[in-house]
Amino acid sequence: MVNNSITFIGLDTHKEFFEVAYIEDNRDAKPVSLGRINGTKQALQKLVRQFESKHPGSTLHFVYEAGPCGYWIYRFLTSLGHCCYVVAPSLIPKKAGERVKTDKRDAVKLALLLRSGDMAPIYVQEPEDEAMRDLSRARETAMKDLKDAKYQLKAMLLRNNIRCEVQDNWSTKHLRWLTELILPHPSQQIVLQEAIQTITERIRRLERLDNELSYHVKNWRYYPVVKAIQAMRGVRLLVAVGVIAELGDLSRFDHPRKLMSYLGLVPSEHSSGGKRRQGGITRTGNTRARRLLVEGAHTYRYAANVSTELQKRQESLSKEIVDIAWQAELRLCRRYQRLMKRGKHYNLVVTAIAREMIAYIWAISREVVLTPVNPAKRLARVPA
Repeated sequence: MVNNSITFIGLDTHKEFFEVAYIEDNRDAKPVSLGRINGTKQALQKLVRQFESKHPGSTLHFVYEAGPCGYWIYRFLTSLGHCCYVVAPSLIPKKAGERVKTDKRDAVKLALLLRSGDMAPIYVQEPEDEAMRDLSRARETAMKDLKDAKYQLKAMLLRNNIRCEVQDNWSTKHLRWLTELILPHPSQQIVLQEAIQTITERIRRLERLDNELSYHVKNWRYYPVVKAIQAMRGVRLLVAVGVIAELGDLSRFDHPRKLMSYLGLVPSEHSSGGKRRQGGITRTGNTRARRLLVEGAHTYRYAANVSTELQKRQESLSKEIVDIAWQAELRLCRRYQRLMKRGKHYNLVVTAIAREMIAYIWAISREVVLTPVNPAKRLARVPA
């Protein structure tokens, strides 16, 4: 007799161990807690073999929460031929008044919610896509660290009433002027020299990451999309790489409104009966991609025009992509001016422009044909 049932397995993942619970796809079935296993691939593979032997013919469906452990559990289980789902902790339903939280209860809850279908899994990127995202985020972190070091040095000079004599901040001439400063106390001189050295090192670090990002993005499978969306105003290399690295495959959204909602760029709403109340944007989804789009939206405050730099980015692109980019520029520049004349707040206008920008980015990405990932090669990348 062939068993076509499904076994739902919840994993509460931690650094050192996993809490395991499962429930069968029967109406009267009750969840069973299996306790803890080591957080290693060997222990996870042993768990899979136990389920395969105790539930022959049953389909195994695993689920765990997204967290610091990453996606190696998902990739390892899918490489073994089983279904695995990763869910966002913020989207897991929680009962009002539920005050007791343990690892055992979390694992049981995941298994129950997976069986009832009350959780939506998140999109899991390919390993090379996640690696490019890490590189893009590392570059952003380097820029933030550099700004922090500059702010600290400027604050020190302000406390000592030292006025900068060089107009071009942080140029070679400015750094040379900083090295020639003599502060009243030797201890302050040491702080100044350390700050100058820190800024110099972080500038070099940022340059190294910029070079690596420019090199590796050309070998990325999403590089045609990155190159295509740079046809739009306000979307240069760093913004393009950051948005695609964070969002991944845009074709999984069948309509741009779903992508807007995913990024949290749609207005919140609380309507009931005959009343309709809308508030600020929901701010859900990927924060970094939303911020990059808002930064790019500032460029549409000027009149529509194709600059020399923008024309160079469009030279090797198809006419369809260039036409979509020009249509976006005409509409967004006109919309920006119209909203400002209506007295809308500057931040509201920029957010509205960013919301429509992602719709045009979605439209451009559909004009690019990408080579699909070979499942056999993807599974072969997961070590045994």
